[in-house]
Amino acid sequence: MEKNVAEIQRSLTALPQKNATSFRLVRRVWSKELKGMPGETVIGLAKHLIRLGPWERLFAYEMIVHHRAALQSLRPKDITLLGRGMQNWGEVDSFACYVAGPAWRQHSIPDTLVQDWARSHNRWWKRAALVSTVPLNNHARGGTGDTLRTFKICRMLVCDRDDMVVKALSWALRELSKRDPSAVRVFLRRYEQVLPSRVNREVRNKLQTGLKNPRRHADP
Repeated sequence: MEKNVAEIQRSLTALPQKNATSFRLVRRVWSKELKGMPGETVIGLAKHLIRLGPWERLFAYEMIVHHRAALQSLRPKDITLLGRGMQNWGEVDSFACYVAGPAWRQHSIPDTLVQDWARSHNRWWKRAALVSTVPLNNHARGGTGDTLRTFKICRMLVCDRDDMVVKALSWALRELSKRDPSAVRVFLRRYEQVLPSRVNREVRNKLQTGLKNPRRHADP
């Protein structure tokens, strides 16, 4: 395992340009290399990588979502360890969309764990709870729609005014609106007085026009 960790880190360090395109070329090569490995081994590799830097952390998350056995082998303690140390919205959204959300969707982690994140005093864990609903509802990420679990988390954070949480709440509701628009309309009416104005505006725009900010798209 240590050899693989070192080789992956060297591959990332050697990138001539640090951008998403070049990064994913390396990740795809390694996904093929690791394809036959047991899921538990890949998860262990990911736990080592997240401590090495932001690119290694992103690599670890993508490596898991593209390794079926690893994704299916995830357990609550694995998810918690993989989320430790998140420091910005990019890391949180990668963790939630590639690891926590898919694991939650397949019932590898209980609702209570995600609810614990929503109760956290840490803004990044609260955002992670909300963004983890996106893979439940986003078709491209394998979601088929889950109004009940999405609303459980959204209701817990309707009064939060942290900008990172507010933006995630808007995203969660907008994603669900593609699957269950009627339920989202009812949710907006019920919580209209406590929801941040940004959430009310963006989600209503999405329901009415299909766009979060239609005026921006209309500008020449």
